[in-house]
Amino acid sequence: MQIMKNVKLTVNLRRFLKSLTIFLLMFLFVLAGTAFTSFTEGEIKKAAAKDSTTSDKSGFISLIPTPSFDPSRPYITKLNPKAVSFVQRYMVNEGENLEKMKVWGKPYLDLYDRILPQYGIPKELKYLSIIESSLIADITSPAGAVGPWQIMPQQARDLGLKVDGRKDERKNFAKSTHAAAKMLKGLHEQFGDWLLVIAAYNCGDGRVRQAIRKSGSHNYWELQEYLPKETRGHIKRFIGTHYIFEGNGGLTTMTAQEILEIKDDANPGKNCDEKYMTVEVNGKYIASIVAKNIGMPIEQFKKLNPEFDRLVTASKPYSLKLPDDKIMAFANNKKAILSECLEAYLSE
Repeated sequence: MQIMKNVKLTVNLRRFLKSLTIFLLMFLFVLAGTAFTSFTEGEIKKAAAKDSTTSDKSGFISLIPTPSFDPSRPYITKLNPKAVSFVQRYMVNEGENLEKMKVWGKPYLDLYDRILPQYGIPKELKYLSIIESSLIADITSPAGAVGPWQIMPQQARDLGLKVDGRKDERKNFAKSTHAAAKMLKGLHEQFGDWLLVIAAYNCGDGRVRQAIRKSGSHNYWELQEYLPKETRGHIKRFIGTHYIFEGNGGLTTMTAQEILEIKDDANPGKNCDEKYMTVEVNGKYIASIVAKNIGMPIEQFKKLNPEFDRLVTASKPYSLKLPDDKIMAFANNKKAILSECLEAYLSE
C-alpha cells in the first residue's frame, strides 16, 4: 500500500512539473512576442487601468503615459476611450508583423510621403494603404477592388488610371497613390473629418452621409453604430497601425471636433473678438454642404452649430450661428445650397 502511495505521489509530481514547464515556456513566448514595443502587454493594461479612472474634459483617456506637454502637438498619445481596448489588443497581436513591415515596406511608405502632401493629405494617411492591402500590389478583393489602395475599376478610370485586359494601373504604387490622394481630398472636402474620410473610403460616402443623418451627429464615435461592422473595424485598425508606426496618436486618429477642442485648449481666447450673427433656417439642409458652400471649415461650423443636422433632419427650425461674412455668403447662396442638399438626400 505504501509503495502505491509513493508511485501516486511521484506521478502527481511529474504532472505538476510538466504543467509548470509548459506555463514557463508559454510565458517566455509571450514576452518574446511583445518585444516589438517599448512596453509589455501587462504594462499596457496597467496604464489603461490607471487612466480609466481619469480623463480630461475632452473625454480622452491616455493609452500611453503622457509625456511633457507640447503645445504644438497637444494630441500626442491621446486616444478616444471607445478605441482603447481594441487598439491595445491590436498592438499586441499585429505589432510584430507591422514592425517587420517598417523595414521591407519603407520604399513604398517613403513614396507615399512624397505624393500625399501634394494633395494636402497628411502623410499618416499612408497607413490606410496598409489596412487596405498590406502593401501588396496585385491583391484583389471579392468586390473587385485591386492594388495597394484597393480601388474599384470605374473609380480608377474616373481618376485617370488605365484598367483593361492588358493593363491595370491600380497595381502601380505611384499612379494608384495619386488616384487615392484625389479620392481622399474629395472626401475631406465633403466631410472635413479624417475619421469620416477613412470610413467613407471603405464603405462609400453615401453610407457615411446616411449614418450622419440617422445619428444626428458628425462625430464618428457617435455615428459609428450606423456604419457596417467592417468599416468600424477598419477605423480601429487604422488607429492601431498609426500607434505602432508613430508610437502615438495624431490628427488623423481624432475627430474634427476633438481636434478643435484640443486646439482651443492650447490657444485660450482665440477668436474671442470675432462677431457672429444668427439666422433662422427651415429645410433639409446638410451641415457639410452648407459649410462647403460658404467656405467655412466643417469643424468650425459644427462647433458653432452642434445640433444643426439633428434638428433640421427632424424638420425643426434652427437658429444658424455664423460669422458676419459667412451669414452673407449663406444668404446669397441659400437657394443653391438647399437645392444641393436636397439632391444629396434623394441620392441616398
